Amino acid sequence: MIWGYLFFGALAGVLSGFLGIGGGTILIPVLIYIYGLTQHQAQGTTLAILIPPIGLLAALKYYFAGNVKINIAVYVCVGFFVGGLIGAVLAHKVNDFALRKAFGFFLLLIALKMLAGK
Repeated sequence: MIWGYLFFGALAGVLSGFLGIGGGTILIPVLIYIYGLTQHQAQGTTLAILIPPIGLLAALKYYFAGNVKINIAVYVCVGFFVGGLIGAVLAHKVNDFALRKAFGFFLLLIALKMLAGK
């Protein structure tokens, strides 16, 4: 089981560094459909994964290539910090089925928008 966790963590890391995606799009479905977690547990687990500076090395690579806007990153980080708490409070007021459907609908909308090229 540990090797599976390491594999999917590495996969999410590669996709995060390459495409800017990771926890939400890779790890949540893996945790639900392969490891049997509930939607709430998967979301909580992926948020716990973010506690260490997970993207630090990838972000430094982008930074040294001139592809990081620090002023934007700092403000978004502060908003994310507070918004994450608000979102967690709200998520615990929704049942698991509804939360999973909302997550799937969000992924579908993003996928359609990306595929449309807009």
